[in-house]
Amino acid sequence: MKVKIAQIADALQMQIDESSAYLNTADGEVYIVSNEELSAAEEGEPPIEDFPEWQQEAVKIAQQIINDDHYIALPTKYDIHEYAIMEEFCDSVADQKVSDALQIAIQGKGAFRRFKDACHRFEISDQWYSYQTEALKEIAVSWCQENDLEYEV
Repeated sequence: MKVKIAQIADALQMQIDESSAYLNTADGEVYIVSNEELSAAEEGEPPIEDFPEWQQEAVKIAQQIINDDHYIALPTKYDIHEYAIMEEFCDSVADQKVSDALQIAIQGKGAFRRFKDACHRFEISDQWYSYQTEALKEIAVSWCQENDLEYEV
């Protein structure tokens, strides 16, 4: 069975501090669970029944992730280094004036917000999102290769 690179890249893009993403190597599906759900699954506290109905399924998936060898953790947002992807994008912009403005935007505190604002101001947001998606796909391919997983692009 081949895993879908696009599905992994999508999960990488949705990474936040309070959750983790896992690939089920048996069915090729990617699951995202919160740290709260993982903790509940590991400790059994609070009981599943204490969670809202909509969250109970996620806790059950978290239990499977902990107890089943078919799950592999995807790279975290810290493994991805989105800042480096932004730097590479800045260097790839053909218009030197725009490239320079983007380089300035990514300096210091608030770099991510300023960068996205600058992309919007220069009307290159679509170009950025395409670049980011391709970079995440490359990370997904490398991750699959490192984990000896067959994949389809």
